[in-house]
Amino acid sequence: MPDLFESDAALQRLPAADAELLYRSRLDIGAPTRAVLNELIERTPWRAESVVVWGKPYLQPRLTAWYGNEDARYEYSGLELDPLPWTPRLLAIKASVEQAAGSCFNSVLLNYYRNERDSMGMHSDDEPELGAEPVIASLSLGQARTLVFRHRSDRNRKSIRIELGDGSLLLMRGTTQRHWKHGIAKERRPCGARVNLTFLRIVHRLVR
Repeated sequence: MPDLFESDAALQRLPAADAELLYRSRLDIGAPTRAVLNELIERTPWRAESVVVWGKPYLQPRLTAWYGNEDARYEYSGLELDPLPWTPRLLAIKASVEQAAGSCFNSVLLNYYRNERDSMGMHSDDEPELGAEPVIASLSLGQARTLVFRHRSDRNRKSIRIELGDGSLLLMRGTTQRHWKHGIAKERRPCGARVNLTFLRIVHRLVR
């Protein structure tokens, strides 16, 4: 595994109390981002999932797909996800992300934001399967969208807004998930398609 301090040299540390956020505006994934975006949109078996929030099911305002190792089952908001097998394209992207992040991942959640009406609610990636201080790498392709962070306990703490552009990589690690929630709001103006790839490492196997 690459040395973390060495890999950080290509990532910009963002100022955030109670968190470790590192950002890289452009990551080489071995092919033009527009071509990869179109390939993922056309070839991914996207699903419209319903999640449970406060005991009620809601259709997610985006499409998703879950890939990973055979034992990388994941559960969040009432969903139990069995991974699809890695594709050559996703394995190549994973290798680029791992080299930049200095961490290894065994799964990836793809989120397809079709237009300005698609979004992601405020949440923390703090499920038990991810461990106490997960390392999460978020690669964005296509239309830039703004990721908003809000502190979970300190309401006086100013929100953090990060524009995730085409080809950008955001690394979240340390106590980030413990202290912050993050999400992507709907846009008021028309915007194009975006695919986000959230790379994770499942450390505790989900037992049914």
